Formats: sequence, C-alpha cells, structure tokens
Amino acid sequence: MAANGERVGFIGLGIMGVPMVANLIGAGYMPTVWNRSRPGVDACVALGATAGESPRAVAEASDVLITIVTDSGDVREVLIDGPGGVAERAAIGGLAAGSVVVDMSTISPVVTREIGERLAARGVELLDAPVSGGDTGAKAGTLSIMVGGEAEALERCRPILEAMGQTITHCGPSGAGQTVKLCNQVAIAGALLGVCEALALAEKSGVDAERMLEAISAGAAGSWQLSNLGPRIAARDFAPGFMIRLMQKDLRLALEAGEDVRQPLPNTSLVHQLYYQLQAEGAEGEGTQALARVVEGLGATRIGGVGRRRGGGGAGAGMDGWAVKRGVGGGAGQIPARGRE
Repeated sequence: MAANGERVGFIGLGIMGVPMVANLIGAGYMPTVWNRSRPGVDACVALGATAGESPRAVAEASDVLITIVTDSGDVREVLIDGPGGVAERAAIGGLAAGSVVVDMSTISPVVTREIGERLAARGVELLDAPVSGGDTGAKAGTLSIMVGGEAEALERCRPILEAMGQTITHCGPSGAGQTVKLCNQVAIAGALLGVCEALALAEKSGVDAERMLEAISAGAAGSWQLSNLGPRIAARDFAPGFMIRLMQKDLRLALEAGEDVRQPLPNTSLVHQLYYQLQAEGAEGEGTQALARVVEGLGATRIGGVGRRRGGGGAGAGMDGWAVKRGVGGGAGQIPARGRE
C-alpha cells in the first residue's frame, strides 16, 4: 500500500512486467504479484513484492489490479476464465465493487470492450492502458501509456501510472487506448521498413551505413526507429528489445481492426508478410530490427557488420562478395548465406 492508500496487484511478469513492478516499489507501492511461470515472481519478491497464489488471490488483495500479458486470450484467461480454465482462480471472483482493472497488454479493442462489460456488471472499472517504449522504457519508468475508459478512473489511477510512465494520454472511451496502441504499431512498422530499406540502399551503393545514419538522423527523416534501431542494424545486433512474435501479434490485431472499419493498411500488411519469413527461419524471438535481414535478401546485399566488402564477386555472390543461397532453378534466393548471426 502506498501513501494514497491504494493496494496494487500486478499480473504478468515478463520482460516488461518485472521492471514495471520495480518502479512501483520504488514509488512506495508493495504489489501483490502473479505470473504463470516462477522466475518473474521470484524476481519481484526479491524486490519486496508479495506473491499471490492465483489471479483471484491477487485481485482479493488489490484495489487496483494491473495486467500485462501477451494476447487477448491471455487477458480473458487471467481475468474471466481462470488459468487452465479453472474459473475459481480467475481474478473476477476476487475483485470487489469499486476496484479498477488496468490492462496494459496490447489486445483487441473488441475484446477489451467485452471484458469491460463483464467487469462493469460486478461494479469494477476497466482501463485499457497499453504502453509503448519497450523494455528500455519499462526499466527507466518512461513508458508512453495510452488510456481508454472513464476519465475519473484514470485520475484515480494516475499516480500509479506515473510510477511507470512519463506520458499518459486519455484517448477516449473503453477500447480507445488499444486502438491508439495499434496505430502506434502501424506507424512503427512503416518507419522501420523505411530504415531497413535506406540502410540497404546505402550499403549496396557503397556508402557506409553508419555515416548515412549520422547524416540523416537530424533531418526530416529522423525518428525513434532510425536513431535507436538503425545503429543496431548497422552493427548486426538483432537482440530483442521487442520480439518479432509480439510485433506480429500486434500487426495482426491492427489488420483486424482495419478490416472491422474497412480501412486498408497496405504497408502494415506488407511488413506483416515480411516478418513471416523470419518466423519461418525460427527467428521470431529476435528483435523487430531483424526485418533488415529480409530486406537484405531481396537485394542480395548485407548491411554493416565485420567483414563487409570481402571482394570476390563470383557467381552466387552479392555486390560485396557475400554468397547468397540459390533457389530452385539456380536463381538467387532471398536469404544472405551469413544473414543469421
């Protein structure tokens, strides 16, 4: 319990959840926590949190219950259906009238509204409050939080959200926060594809990738994707800040939302398809910046990394001497032979 008297519960202790709990503890809250696997729980208990034996137990110990899990079905499971379909363990059974659920997952706006209706029948408010900023923002407490739901519930929860985020925006009624988060992912997808294409064009034209990034970052092309992921691509660092499998889930939700309102999203659809290639390679646990490897393959080039321009240029080699896989009939395939690192 913190100075404002609110008891906080937290469900979902992954790459985002653990540092978010750490920031809540730093702000004076002592959350009760639950996760499907134990390591996240142990990490939070070591910081001062209390472990709950089920989502329902966490809800019973909370005035404000925060969830941040993977997909729509996961939110429904912990809040309504119960882990493993055991309804008695679901959070809804432990939520008292007058409490608030803050779902910080990225899920379907339609499912958000459905869950909100179920909770409202028990006198419980739901705020959909997905976040942007990745694990870096979660650790620093600088997340951008997009909130849908009643303004009064947001103001009640604002001190809690301020412990985890820097920018908190009320986007509208229930589901609006999720819609805005999907807009965020649509914008990211387009920007990241542009960064990958620019890097590939520079390299294949004989211009150093890092020099190109330095030249354009301060101009009209500047973006978070360019400044943060551009250098990582040039260094061939594909470690995840945000994993491909999670981005694919978000892009799927965005495309479904577009279909619901008859809004074409051609660029989003393209990026979604390109990521399928990386998933087929088993790379869905890599960072979203690995999209660059697909773009490389389309032009048989290689961005950055040690050993560029090794010369050679014989049959089966790209412009800088990197061999490419041969497809059926001897044509150049899409994946540089040393593209996975």
